[in-house]
Amino acid sequence: MPILSLSAKPLSRLPAKRGSVRNLASTSRIRITMLKQQDHPGNETGSRPLYLGIDFGTSGARYALIDKQGAIHAQGKRTYPAAVGQTTNWGSSWREALFQLLGDIPSVHRPSISSISIDGTSSTTLIIDRNNGELLAGPFLYNESFPDALPMVSSIAPANHTVCSGSSTLCKLVSWWNKHCSNGGDDSAILMHQSDWLLWLLHGEYGVCDYNNTLKVGYDPEIGSYPSWLMSQPYSHMLPSSVRAPGVPIGPIREEVRSQYGFSNDCVVCTGTTDSIAAFLAAGTTDPGKAVTSLGSTLAIKLVSRVRVEDARFGVYSHRLDDQWLVGGASNTRGVVLRQLFSDDQLVALSRDIDPSSPSPLDYYPLPKKGERFPVSDPDMEPRLEPRPDSDADYLHGILESMARIEASGYKLLKELGATPVEEVFTAGGGAQNEKWTAIRERVLGVPVRKAEQTEAAYGAALLALRGATTGS
Repeated sequence: MPILSLSAKPLSRLPAKRGSVRNLASTSRIRITMLKQQDHPGNETGSRPLYLGIDFGTSGARYALIDKQGAIHAQGKRTYPAAVGQTTNWGSSWREALFQLLGDIPSVHRPSISSISIDGTSSTTLIIDRNNGELLAGPFLYNESFPDALPMVSSIAPANHTVCSGSSTLCKLVSWWNKHCSNGGDDSAILMHQSDWLLWLLHGEYGVCDYNNTLKVGYDPEIGSYPSWLMSQPYSHMLPSSVRAPGVPIGPIREEVRSQYGFSNDCVVCTGTTDSIAAFLAAGTTDPGKAVTSLGSTLAIKLVSRVRVEDARFGVYSHRLDDQWLVGGASNTRGVVLRQLFSDDQLVALSRDIDPSSPSPLDYYPLPKKGERFPVSDPDMEPRLEPRPDSDADYLHGILESMARIEASGYKLLKELGATPVEEVFTAGGGAQNEKWTAIRERVLGVPVRKAEQTEAAYGAALLALRGATTGS
């Protein structure tokens, strides 16, 4: 597989202010193209350099170690340690998994690692004491909601802004601030995202983040700074002070980590991103109109657009993809509905009897429970899986086609909101294995649909590490 490079193209120069994006001139364009530059020089061992990406997901962590051609030299995963009693010490679990993964990398490869990047779940937040690195609060997980902070956040943010959701990073910060610092806070308390904190364990520099993770705390990636309505708040000093593009060097790996695991003196730690962005980058496309649909725990779509689109009513928001936008939304329909009705063997056997060229007359809305958010915002929507025909193959056909219609409605909504129309869809997740479903989706969507070559977020994080090593600081 030829290497996919993250090339750079300058954007307009942005003022050097708190939270501004650094080094846009050298790192700004994540358009993935064939790498044509000279081989990156070897490291101090004289061997060909390798690039390490680590993904911290909801249930475990993975690593991928690649070379400049994109070949995987090693990969592995760790599940998070089991909870003690009724609670999980997430901070300790993540730290343990991080260093276990570093130890899992074959020792022969470690001296060749030139750079490291890490992705984490969006909106997963920690409050840290910058004087000693101790955890003051959290971690507050990506799916934890803080409705107590929503009225205050909604009163300061523009209507339908991404932060106007109880699970946003800003709601987590405001909820903590109101409970602990309403009469004046400690200037030593700072906010860190999951990947910020894990990267900090490796490089030791406070206040560094990327503009993908900071989106849900209110950072504006279009202007390259925090907006004035946010900076005027009493907790603004807690925000990451140096927001950079994903995949740019932060600094060398800590000496104690380097020496313990046998990394080279040249190894650098690079900014990360969110897990969903890393998974998108792994798919290998960033051209406008290209999209990735993930058919797994949710039906999630991400589309490269020339235009930024935001609408909190539908959970639609845009991540910056250098000089373009990655617009996304996620339906509550999910693969678990199929698992509730059919075994894996049944899904394989019944799919053989489906004619994907023939539209199903059945009209379902497969939901695991009441409530939909995208492409229809209806918290009271009930699952619709009736009537059930006598033929199980016809029933499965109807469900798969109905999920394809939901996917098509999602891309239609993004277009109506102003995004670039979809031209081609790559598929990630378990549903990508079902060729009959792929054919159904291609017919319903009206655009080419194919399986992504790489789907693991750890691979996307490794591409960011490669970017950091080849573009420099």
